[in-house]
Amino acid sequence: MAEAGHASYIPALRFGWLTPAYDVVVAATTRERMFKSALIEQAAIQPGHRVLDLACGTGTLAVEIVRRCPESMVTGVDGDPAILRRASRKAARADARVHLDCALAGALPYTEGTFHRVVSSLFFHHLVWPDKEQAAREAFRVLAPGGELHVADWGRARGMLMRSAFLAVQLLDGVANTRDNVAGRLPSAFEQAGFRDVEETKTFATMLGTISLYRATKPR
Repeated sequence: MAEAGHASYIPALRFGWLTPAYDVVVAATTRERMFKSALIEQAAIQPGHRVLDLACGTGTLAVEIVRRCPESMVTGVDGDPAILRRASRKAARADARVHLDCALAGALPYTEGTFHRVVSSLFFHHLVWPDKEQAAREAFRVLAPGGELHVADWGRARGMLMRSAFLAVQLLDGVANTRDNVAGRLPSAFEQAGFRDVEETKTFATMLGTISLYRATKPR
């Protein structure tokens, strides 16, 4: 999980020694299969599309995109070399052609307009607000005109039960970086980056809080 704008990163579960448990924890607590399936469907990836999985982690989303959209070209980028090694092994086991790069979300190593889609799963809540804005600007920059950003992340809490459940995420991942997510502010970071038609499209109640799906478009 890359930390935008810094020469370091925060591991996916905040502590490097927890990285081996990442896939198990996410699958058990977030309804991962359901929300990632919905995210891929929402992205409407077409043959020949170049897709960037921003902060790809262990590569679950990238591999599933290749499985469902085999004629797309998928790149995963993350700032954590250890987690990228896990992603590489996962892609190899699935015989999925995923190109993997090690870089930070705030300084992506791609030219302007490279991708048709940028997707991201459970990443932005790791960033403090200025880094959220920078990551959104970089996603905007590397998208082609008319390209789309599709994000799944913790969103505005739906009721006290979901807000209370989210405290566990805040204890692990931090309060300063997660408060904007739970307040429903993430779409404004996309709008400030230049995206249009920004919307929250769907929500999922999980044992750790509300996961929201977002969509945004780079103007042509």
